[in-house]
Amino acid sequence: MTRRKLIAGNWKMNETKAEGVALASGIAHKYAALNAPSFDVFMAPPFTLLDAVVQATKGSKVWIGGQDCSCFEKGAHTGDVSPVMLKDLGCGGVIVGHSERRADHFETNECVKAKAEAALKVGLGVIICVGETLAQRESGKTLEVVASQIQGSVPTESTAGKVVIAYEPVWAIGTGKIPTTEQVEEVHASIRAELAKLLGKDTADKMQILYGGSVKPSNAAELLSLPDVDGALIGGASLKVDDFWAIAETVM
Repeated sequence: MTRRKLIAGNWKMNETKAEGVALASGIAHKYAALNAPSFDVFMAPPFTLLDAVVQATKGSKVWIGGQDCSCFEKGAHTGDVSPVMLKDLGCGGVIVGHSERRADHFETNECVKAKAEAALKVGLGVIICVGETLAQRESGKTLEVVASQIQGSVPTESTAGKVVIAYEPVWAIGTGKIPTTEQVEEVHASIRAELAKLLGKDTADKMQILYGGSVKPSNAAELLSLPDVDGALIGGASLKVDDFWAIAETVM
């Protein structure tokens, strides 16, 4: 089955307002110059830049979203940002369950699932992240860990049009290390099999599964050509227009 590619950038805790607007505008300009692009573009700036980036990309077909959200709609949750607030800013989606949230903020599968459900409820698209640590990889538990994360983090009402899965081996994020293409395809195929158990084969076959973890222009073409890899969730390389676009060009 042919699935549309998605090239997504997670800016993490980077960029000032001026830098963010320049970055977003540069990518949106390149995307707008394409005639009927065969892939989608998503950017997730920090919360402080969302309004400025949404305004800077207004009228383009670039998808802007948050890096996280609360599972609550509103209330006494100091420091949190709700899916309703993201939607109100003009966001179209949100990332949940990134390994840095799971590790630094002790987020469980149940927490990630609740956030995804809350985002879906207000009409946001959701990118749900999964991935194993180096210790889990070395002990041969990768497929078991990822399967548990899929079963525990993905809402049963998920559809291919609204939910995307991102596989990011924790040990490859920002390290320059990446799994072999065989390892990447093995995990992506396993994820699709778990999605089929949870959501049905038809939905699983249509759902996009991204790869993330030290994706850069030099390795993107090989990774994005794999049968079950439907795009990339890019960290560091998403902070430079030329690097991000060089990755995007591999799927044109």
